Amino acid sequence: MRKQAVLVSVLVLQVLSAVFFVADIASSYVGLWSAPLSWEMREYLELSAATGLTLGVVFGIWVLRRKLRERNLAQERLLRASGAFMNLLDERFGEWGLTPAEKDVALFAIKGLATAEIATLRATSEGTVKAQTNAIHRKAGVSGRSQLLSLFIEDLMREDNTVRLPNIETPAASRLVPLG
Repeated sequence: MRKQAVLVSVLVLQVLSAVFFVADIASSYVGLWSAPLSWEMREYLELSAATGLTLGVVFGIWVLRRKLRERNLAQERLLRASGAFMNLLDERFGEWGLTPAEKDVALFAIKGLATAEIATLRATSEGTVKAQTNAIHRKAGVSGRSQLLSLFIEDLMREDNTVRLPNIETPAASRLVPLG
């Protein structure tokens, strides 16, 4: 709330500053008012206007730097989440005992590619891709692509804010680590 009050105050001061400068220029060329201001009053108004404009520039720089930091942090988090997802895929594929071909097909299926697209990319027939897809579903214990994807989403969205790390030698419960 305090930040909004400061923002509104700086904005009001900038608007008043802009009005002053525009009115000053207009009065010089058009003669908007006939009574001249005293030099002291004119100096105070110019100092106030310059202060308002300077505060606007400083505040703009501050906001820009803050937003750039937030964007960089969001990009870093996205990269970490992407890495965590790939680690999770590798772990699950290993647990299920998928062959290299099945891993490729599963990855393409999770990405949302159709059977025909996967067959084209892998230079195999659609029948082969369907057979591999059925084997993947059977090994994963799911009945379709949506359930396959939901397995990974559930792991990434755990309520305890943890993700399972790949480590076959330790029990699953001890492989949970906090995300952050």
